[in-house]
Amino acid sequence: MTRGQLRRMADLARDEGYRVRWEEARGGPTAPFATIGGLSGLLRRADRVVMGDPFSRYVQLLLTITRARDLVVVDDGTATMEFVAQLARGERLVRWHRKGGRPGPRDLLFAPVSSSARRRLTPSARRRVEVFSSMPVHETPDGVTVTANDFSWTRARFGPPRITKGADMVGTSLVETGVVDGDSYLEAVRTLAKAHGTTRYFAHRRESTDKLHRLAKETGLEIVRPDLPLELIARRGPIGRTILSFPSTVVHTLPLALAGTGVRVAVCDIDPAWLTENASPRAQGFLSGVTGTARDVHRLTSVTAV
Repeated sequence: MTRGQLRRMADLARDEGYRVRWEEARGGPTAPFATIGGLSGLLRRADRVVMGDPFSRYVQLLLTITRARDLVVVDDGTATMEFVAQLARGERLVRWHRKGGRPGPRDLLFAPVSSSARRRLTPSARRRVEVFSSMPVHETPDGVTVTANDFSWTRARFGPPRITKGADMVGTSLVETGVVDGDSYLEAVRTLAKAHGTTRYFAHRRESTDKLHRLAKETGLEIVRPDLPLELIARRGPIGRTILSFPSTVVHTLPLALAGTGVRVAVCDIDPAWLTENASPRAQGFLSGVTGTARDVHRLTSVTAV
């Protein structure tokens, strides 16, 4: 699903007049070397580099090549909050759901590259760093510019959507990342769907096929695999009058994308009892922070799966 969405977004970029170069960076064991070799010249000559996920090892590796004076992180994911906080505290870059565990062999092998990337993402007299995101940022490192993404392009480009009377639910990959127990998640989805008359379930791009088949069978929900990011899907419509979500990026982005439409976004917190024994010690606090800040900023409604 991730690759499919990227291809659709590449088409949108072309429609907006941009030239797109597609790299099969994961197309076999030699693909990474071919990609890095093919991009190294461009990266060394570039004055400005715009990147997505700063936790990506691929992105970190490419950062060691560039000499750009202007680095921009564009990411509306929940990890943005963690990235900025880790940068401010001078910590190694580790995804929130993995923090607290011991570094594995690959982590140790990649540590010099990760450290180099973190240094390059730290502003200096020779380098400007900007973060463009819709996520709330509280610990801003000295010298980092934070620019708010208000989804004005999305609202201007798509919609307004046709709004249905029912409710839609947004899926999460917390089961796939080992944070939430699969049975507990299924029961929560079933309870919420029944209580709110939900008919559609928009799958996260990383949700497993087996889990989605089980959800469809045991809840009766129509599983929708979006071919574009959900903010664009919702803006194009049709979309339910109420959108239910667990802690995720969309509790921050959908209120912005759907501003002025009358659609209500409601969030269900993760019950601590749903967490797996392997979940990071920081998981509950981080997820609560995601929903808490969304409630403060967007005045979201709370729902429970009880």
